[in-house]
Amino acid sequence: MKSKGRYGQFIRWIFSIVDMLIVNLVYLSTIFWQGIPLSGGELLHSRPAWLALNVAMVVCLYFYSDVHERRVFYAEKVVGQALKLVLTHAGIFVTLTSFLGSFDASWQLMLLFYVIFFLILSTWWVLSRQFLKIYRNRGFNFKRVIVIGGGTVGVRLIDEMLADQGYGYHIVGFFDNNPKARSVSAAYQGTLDDVEQFVKTHQVDEMFCAVPDIEDNQNVARMIRIADNNAVDFYYVPQFGRTVTRQFELQSVGDVPILAVHPYPLKNPINRLVKRAFDLLVSTVALILSPLVIIPVAIGIKLSSPGPIFFVQKRTGYRGQAFNCYKFRTMRVNNDSDTLQATKGDPRVTKLGNFLRRTSIDELPQFYNVWLGDMSIVGPRPHMVAQTEMYSELIDKYMLRHTIKPGITGWAQVRGYRGQTEELWQMEKRVEFDVWYAENWTFFLDLKIIVRTVLNALKGEDNAY
Repeated sequence: MKSKGRYGQFIRWIFSIVDMLIVNLVYLSTIFWQGIPLSGGELLHSRPAWLALNVAMVVCLYFYSDVHERRVFYAEKVVGQALKLVLTHAGIFVTLTSFLGSFDASWQLMLLFYVIFFLILSTWWVLSRQFLKIYRNRGFNFKRVIVIGGGTVGVRLIDEMLADQGYGYHIVGFFDNNPKARSVSAAYQGTLDDVEQFVKTHQVDEMFCAVPDIEDNQNVARMIRIADNNAVDFYYVPQFGRTVTRQFELQSVGDVPILAVHPYPLKNPINRLVKRAFDLLVSTVALILSPLVIIPVAIGIKLSSPGPIFFVQKRTGYRGQAFNCYKFRTMRVNNDSDTLQATKGDPRVTKLGNFLRRTSIDELPQFYNVWLGDMSIVGPRPHMVAQTEMYSELIDKYMLRHTIKPGITGWAQVRGYRGQTEELWQMEKRVEFDVWYAENWTFFLDLKIIVRTVLNALKGEDNAY
């Protein structure tokens, strides 16, 4: 087994130094770009501001630099952390310089500085995460971990740790009192009675205990003692993960810890305001430019087959309320359009309609739905009312996808689950991704989905028919 790497423990410090360099270089570059001289009295005048800039950055890194240590952190959340740091820095920096009376810059200069700072910092953070994944894939900066307990939760934990070598988890030991647990992992080292000796004779960084404390609280207490006595970080894996997959957050009532179901991010009024403002901005621009697309497409539809230009269908929206969903008509007029999904090679679809579907141009009129507030740019795709009635009886958590507004595009669609659902498991996966999106929404996740949607539309999608 390869060594952890001599400098693995200093990664957070090394990356934090780069963060400090970035804020200083952006600061100097912005000033030079604006033609502000840094000589003589001007330099003396700028020193307190420069000091405030770095003091503010040190404070911010104290709260946000864990992004360099956390092993599982998605790109959109990394960008979100960068935005929080930049906004926090702005608040601290403006407060300090106002108190010192040392920096009289225009708001345009400050805005320019922070926009550039955010773009460069977020890009660096995303790239640094990729660098770490490559570094860990080569066998460095890993954590030697042992997993105790081979039940449902323990197996899920092992699968997640092994899903991406970039997380940097090396499972060096797996323990369970059930002999059948040998088949779970090749790292099986024995029963819970063998844990203490193993920890003493092997280098272990972290211990993950997936033993139910309700059934076996003495063993859990023993594992904590073993971890404490051997300077091993201990993590208890709650057993509700056997049946519940939603996110929870740790709270407390006095000294009693409790786990609360993590609220949907879009229940936060500020998050809803941000999402709605973005929807209005994008849909307004799209509607202003829409004649450039509507006119040629309308002519093509009229020439391809008799019937209306737009197809209007009742679909299930927010909180299960039906609304009129607009699309360009891609089929010949038929009596099954409200009950029967389009299939591959569907004879109802016209040649032009096939092109419109493959490129997703048929969805463009839904910007009007977004503007009205029935839909969002990003969200679970709205289903036909008949589908909602059917799948709500067949799929657990199906209606949870309606706790947010439906979207023109969504997380399930960019992950490959769009178009026809021939088997129930396909719709179950779609619902799984939709619920995950509702529970993990961020503005940057929306931007990520939009970019992937555009790229998919440009290259064409196999499931778009």
